[in-house]
Amino acid sequence: MSGPSAYRPQGVFSQIVHEFEETAIAVMLGLMTLLTFVNVILRYVFNTSVIWGLEVVLILFSWLVLFGIAYGFKITAHLGVDAVTNLAGPTWRRRLALLSAGFCLIYAVLMMKGAWDYWAPFAGLEQTTGRWFPTGFDPKTRDQAFFETDQVPMLGFLRFLEDLINQGETYSKLPRVVPYTMLPVAAALILLRLVQATIELLQGKRESLIVSHEAEDAVADARAADATMSGGR
Repeated sequence: MSGPSAYRPQGVFSQIVHEFEETAIAVMLGLMTLLTFVNVILRYVFNTSVIWGLEVVLILFSWLVLFGIAYGFKITAHLGVDAVTNLAGPTWRRRLALLSAGFCLIYAVLMMKGAWDYWAPFAGLEQTTGRWFPTGFDPKTRDQAFFETDQVPMLGFLRFLEDLINQGETYSKLPRVVPYTMLPVAAALILLRLVQATIELLQGKRESLIVSHEAEDAVADARAADATMSGGR
């Protein structure tokens, strides 16, 4: 399983999750493109713009990147350099892959802690204690639930957040907790996908966390397609 095209969902639930992830990525990318296009037309044709458009595009772009990282681990789409590991035999390649997976898991746990600690104050929750790994929750966490985005208007169906985290105070703009929620969600997804990838490495279902020989595969596919077209003439 060396490339993103090799991924195949196993089971109905996996298929549903896979389709949801691909749809979410497509929707975020589509909304970014649509908002940018509309703003360009409004600016150069009508001399106006959607004032909150740029901020929403930035939010969607950050969501797309964070969500896409976890998705990339699932389908083995991340690029990497395997020139050295390919010099080793199959046993050592597997060991090196497991070693890299272990380092990635440690990094993912650290990122999960950092993501929670950054997001929690905006949700009216407590940050974790501990310098590297969580050891508990800090009751002295400064509440930042009142922080709002710069220009994105408040959405009516999110008004429940005012009573839930903002002590009943109304929001004039979208609270920052909403766009920042992707931080712990994406960190948790990355950790989950890395755990799944490590298990697959142990089971022998994949050889690496990265896509290998993508250039050679592309050349081979091009040659095969050219040979097919030539044979059909």
